[in-house]
Amino acid sequence: MKQTLPKAFVQIFSILAHAVLYISSALHLSLLTKRLLALCTPSPVFRRGLGGGLLLLPLLVQAQLQDDFSDGDFTQNPTWRGDQTSFIINAQNQLQSNGPAVTGTILQLVTPSQAAVGTTWEFWANLQFATSASNYTDVYLMASSEDLKNTSTSGYYVRIGGTTDEVSLFRKDAGKTPITVINGPDKTVATSNNVVRVRVNRSINHEWELLLDATGSGENFVRQGIATDAVYKRSAFFGVLARYSSANSKKFFFDDFRVVDTQPPALEDVQTQSLQELMLYFNEPLRTTEARNVANYTLNGNIKPALAELTQEGTAVRLVFSQTFRNGNNMLSIANLADLAGSILAAPLEVNFSFVLPAVLPGYNELLITEIMADEDPSVGLPQQEYVELYNPTDKLLTLQGIRFSDATTTTTFPNVQLEPGEYAVVVPNTQVSNFSQFGKVIGISNFPGLNNAGELLQLRQPNGRLIYAVNYADTWYKNNSKRSGGWSLEMIDVGNPCGAIENWIASENPRGGTPVQPNSVATPNPDNTPAILTEAIALTPDRILLRFNERLDSLQAAQVVNYTISPGINVQRVQVQGPLFTEVILQLITPLQERQVYTLTANKITDCTGNLSQQQQATFALPSDPEPGDVVINEILFNPRPGGVDFVELVNRSDKYINIQNWQLANLSNDSIANFRTITMANYVLAPKQYVVLTTNAANIKANYPAARQETFLQMASLPSYPDSEGTVMVLQPDKRVADRFSYTSEMHFGLLDDVNGVSLERLQLGAPTVSSNFHSAGNAVLATPGYQNSQTQASTLVQRIFEITPKVFSPDNDGFEDFATINYRTDKTGFVANITVFDSQGRKVRKLARNELLAANGFFRWDGLHDDGAKAGIGYYLLYIELFTLNGEKSEFKEKVVIGGRL
Repeated sequence: MKQTLPKAFVQIFSILAHAVLYISSALHLSLLTKRLLALCTPSPVFRRGLGGGLLLLPLLVQAQLQDDFSDGDFTQNPTWRGDQTSFIINAQNQLQSNGPAVTGTILQLVTPSQAAVGTTWEFWANLQFATSASNYTDVYLMASSEDLKNTSTSGYYVRIGGTTDEVSLFRKDAGKTPITVINGPDKTVATSNNVVRVRVNRSINHEWELLLDATGSGENFVRQGIATDAVYKRSAFFGVLARYSSANSKKFFFDDFRVVDTQPPALEDVQTQSLQELMLYFNEPLRTTEARNVANYTLNGNIKPALAELTQEGTAVRLVFSQTFRNGNNMLSIANLADLAGSILAAPLEVNFSFVLPAVLPGYNELLITEIMADEDPSVGLPQQEYVELYNPTDKLLTLQGIRFSDATTTTTFPNVQLEPGEYAVVVPNTQVSNFSQFGKVIGISNFPGLNNAGELLQLRQPNGRLIYAVNYADTWYKNNSKRSGGWSLEMIDVGNPCGAIENWIASENPRGGTPVQPNSVATPNPDNTPAILTEAIALTPDRILLRFNERLDSLQAAQVVNYTISPGINVQRVQVQGPLFTEVILQLITPLQERQVYTLTANKITDCTGNLSQQQQATFALPSDPEPGDVVINEILFNPRPGGVDFVELVNRSDKYINIQNWQLANLSNDSIANFRTITMANYVLAPKQYVVLTTNAANIKANYPAARQETFLQMASLPSYPDSEGTVMVLQPDKRVADRFSYTSEMHFGLLDDVNGVSLERLQLGAPTVSSNFHSAGNAVLATPGYQNSQTQASTLVQRIFEITPKVFSPDNDGFEDFATINYRTDKTGFVANITVFDSQGRKVRKLARNELLAANGFFRWDGLHDDGAKAGIGYYLLYIELFTLNGEKSEFKEKVVIGGRL
């Protein structure tokens, strides 16, 4: 039978429902709920109904248990399991034994309950027989298993009866004889009708109190004893066990079971497990949601853990932080944790613990250069002094004593200084220490290396020479032309990506020009998530191959011979990864390479510095041959760029050799003498047969002006010799000083009908013909220049038939994305053709002038979008394309092609 809610209760919970709408804090809601419950204390039946109906209060979890059997059912709400057929709910709504009349029978019922610490257990019992060693009941407050009869079950129970006719508290250890925790007075249940109400309290300090009301009313409790026992802090079940002789099979009565967790969890111990790991030990199991919420833990005022893990059956929390503990005293704040009953910490716990770090030498990438002031003049706001900033990215206490700091020409050593985890320090000459002390930790050294403004290699090494860190900075890393002129430092963007080069450095954004001994002004996540790319393979000698990668490698993994194969038929003997940047690999071969043979190098499972694994990559290469003049020739030149543009010279290897242009030079003529030499590249750079290379000072500028340019063919030089717009001579010299090719040009070589030659290149016509003026012509109007790909005016040695083809023959200029225009495709057999294209309608009237004196490339197309010259749309019908071709020599040809404009009538 369900009870009806009193009107007062309805009013109270109506208030609570409105309060929920205005109270956003979960803590406030919990406190309000507790206060209202304290006012009304509804019956067990009401509480169960509340949990399933209103849903205003937190659902009762297994740490709370209340059952008076007034619903007439013990199989649900809550569910009791065990010997269900041997129990009934009698007419008085009591749980009554109803087992077989067999002496020695043991009956049990259990229900889930995780209440363990800070808990009160209460129940009513009536044993209508004289208790004895064979007739008693054990009420398990905490049980590890639902099988109370099993000797392996552990926990705590209250025994009513027994030889001494008493009520006592016992601890049950698996496989062992029970241990008395509180021995109640004898003869408290010595009648043939024993009615009792029992209450057991356990504090958060594991102090037990046993109370007995022999009247069963709950108003006359008498303490039976107190004790302390902390062996078990976790429970899985609450239950009753009845042992009887045959006459007592139906004489056990139980009612008003009530288990309430009254106290929030208490922290018992804090232990450091590693440099970044803590274990928190609590007196009872915690509720999972709050325990795993990293927001509930704060280290040293502002550091949240990366992981909060519930362990040891819910009584311990493992915290893992992304940074190490402070050397010395640390403080941890713990808030909002709850036990399984929902009891929440009333206020944050603040726990202090100490931690001592051992000082060690840094390993590879464990001490970083994170800021470089290479050009301090003019000062923006900092002392006018070069400096480098050091950073400890580890969770270790680093000692810098004896560490070598060097550039290309100078090496110095650091004094006996320690760097805390996450700590910065600025390195300056001894004479500048006082000028930088305002910023934080300063390391003064003698013989401070002079930092090159344009860039150089800086290294940190252990006293034994082992590499710690290297950075090869350059002034291009500023990515800001005004800041590269002085007064601004270079800053690392993401200190978690120490292997990054130009993509992880940029000019400081701090108004003072830099941030010595502070997090960098440009700091932001910039992780390397892409594997290393094999950019090229170059044969240095017949038995040595150089591999270049676009980023630093894991030098140990990249040095494994099994990672490399060469086809056809070359075996690798040894691998050496070139330090200190580890972007280049040298392969020593067992058998020599042959000239003019193309080989395929396969690199498999190469790992970069940050651990990104690349799959199979391939690069083709060949053993370079000795060049002869005329093997590599000038293929295209832009000497008169558009305003704001730059010159370029394109070379092509027209031989069947592979040719290394390392240390080749560009030059010009001055007073009939070769002058103004510029080294093309000091690195190995092999041109395959028919391969182009575009030489310029600004590859981005060329790409912007000629979007079709193949950027992979660009080779950027610091400067080019002067090539004036009016006339000049391009000289290409081999390392042996022989002239590979030369080309003397004038502006008059451009096609005579061009209105504007700015931005138009001169292109070589026939690859095999000499480098003379007659073999060069202006690039076609459609492209203006062809840097890095086949010339628009290129000409084969065999003439081909002229072709004009219109596609589609029928089009509909309605902008629907399908055949919106007609294309007039052409292919000519020689250069120098000029085209006029006029569109006439079926009445012979001129509709559109598509081309007027248009210089043609070797192939290309024109397009008619179906519009008149005045922008009006042409009507549906037939149209004639009248095409005139002529040369400056007076040759002329005519072509007529038909096209149709279709559409809906």
